[in-house]
Amino acid sequence: MTKTPAISRFPVPEFSDLPEDIRARIELVQEKTGFIPNVFLALAWRPDEFRAFMAYHDTLMDKSSEGLSKAEREMIVVATSNANQCQYCVIAHGAILRIRARNPLIADQVAVNYRKADITDRQKAMLDFAMLVCDAAYETGEEDFTELEAHGFSPDDIWDIAAISAFFGLSNRIANVSDMRPNDEFYSMGR
Repeated sequence: MTKTPAISRFPVPEFSDLPEDIRARIELVQEKTGFIPNVFLALAWRPDEFRAFMAYHDTLMDKSSEGLSKAEREMIVVATSNANQCQYCVIAHGAILRIRARNPLIADQVAVNYRKADITDRQKAMLDFAMLVCDAAYETGEEDFTELEAHGFSPDDIWDIAAISAFFGLSNRIANVSDMRPNDEFYSMGR
């Protein structure tokens, strides 16, 4: 019989030992999804960092704006997480992208090669910029902003694209260092 791999190489606290606010947050996610995403348990061993991480995540990913849909925000995560070779985030956020875009193919297309994905030219420009931030933010220049503005992105939208790419750079690196394992449930969600 094969042993199930650990969800993280770092300590994973017992659910009952977690601070009340973190337990309540995790229970809400479990109620909504039917399972506890491993990222919550893996990050919970450092409660102050868990709270800060989740607060910034929610600020970036849950806001509604006319400029970036929630599905487009997930596209940024999937594309940049693939570039950073983060299995956890490609799988988990790929599932969220499929659900938010109501498209069972989109996450795989964006992860493998967004330039050939069935997305709009506007979304490709968004992902081009997100990838530039991911790979070489120091190379960003006026022409990049002009291109995004030509596609209708506001300064707030451009900031969000950059911030999501940068935040998930941090997330991808922590997930890779910790050897965070995606939940099996993510693979079939939204298909």
